Amino acid sequence: MAERFDRIWHNARLATMRVDRPDLGEIEHGVIAARGGHIAYAGAKADFPVDADAIERIDCEGRWITPGLVDCHTHLVYGGNRAHEFELRLKGASYEEIARAGGGIVSTVAATRKASEAELVASALPRLDALTAEGATTVEIKSGYGLDTETEMRQLSAARRLGRERPVTIRTSFLGAHALPGEAGGDKDGYIDLVCKEMLPAVAKAGLADAVDAFMEGIAFSAEQTALVFETARGLGLPVKLHADQLSNLGGAALAARFSALSADHLEHTNEAGAAAMARAGTVAVLLPGAFYFIRETQKPPVETFRKHNVPMALATDCNPGSSPLTSLLLAMNMGATLFRMNVAECLAGVTREGARALGLLNETGTLETGKWCDLAIWKVDRPAELVYRIGFNPLHKRVWRGQ
Repeated sequence: MAERFDRIWHNARLATMRVDRPDLGEIEHGVIAARGGHIAYAGAKADFPVDADAIERIDCEGRWITPGLVDCHTHLVYGGNRAHEFELRLKGASYEEIARAGGGIVSTVAATRKASEAELVASALPRLDALTAEGATTVEIKSGYGLDTETEMRQLSAARRLGRERPVTIRTSFLGAHALPGEAGGDKDGYIDLVCKEMLPAVAKAGLADAVDAFMEGIAFSAEQTALVFETARGLGLPVKLHADQLSNLGGAALAARFSALSADHLEHTNEAGAAAMARAGTVAVLLPGAFYFIRETQKPPVETFRKHNVPMALATDCNPGSSPLTSLLLAMNMGATLFRMNVAECLAGVTREGARALGLLNETGTLETGKWCDLAIWKVDRPAELVYRIGFNPLHKRVWRGQ
């Protein structure tokens, strides 16, 4: 009896992104078959059963198929925006001057606290739609603009609701240790105590977070304070990730590795010891060229060092109102290539396989392999390098999420 599938995509060229295949894992004459939302076959036409049947057969007319894209670092849910501050900065105002006038993260926290869950969802949907319109099928969303238990939980609940409003996989990260709220009166230790004893347990009990994040930096929290958050997360059974070494090297990459973090993100100031520690721990380096560009950084992340130590590298938008109002993974790839000198294979792996790895989802998505979710992006390009090369051009033909 002929094998039967829900859908078959044929006459396609595949960039499987499989780690056991060289470069992009290309298959020139490829077929993908789906059953029950999962990939049942992804490989060469020559190895596919000639009598296979399907409810629907799609002729891809020679188009390229990659895994659906993964944005593994966003702050997509927040209130208000900071366009006015951007305008002030262009006129010469410093970040410190803006912050003293009530701007900066304080303004986003105030706007987020005022917004209802429905308002947060409504404002985030256009940003999510922009990502999915370019082939994103999995998006991570952080809290961190509430800085109190109620608002942090409302942000995370809004993020989860986005996954019910749209056909996309949403992963949530609790980022209560993002900044110090004004009401803390400068007491960072006291605020971290609140995060560990009240916020994190409440978030975990409600099942609102898939991971716990923190910002370890001179303007945020110390290694000791971050470690307390991570120890609490570990006790609650939640994996961790870290905003690390963005503005200085305080040993964030090494701390992330010590806690077997899924990822360490930004990493402009990471040294070789930090990279080596990440390699031993299997922690993914998530590079965020949008923030590097937007705040006019000059210190680039140590891509060559990550290569030397075989640290997996992901790319993400870091979509947020203050330092990276970016909603394009295609542009993030171009920035990764032009600003950080990543090659085409690294850029494409960064928004597929390594993005999935950074979320702990590599067994479920990120490559075209049997058993994984059938998350596909079908492109009108002659070669995959076009996805990295072009600027301001979206060649997506079709996006498939879980076989649909």
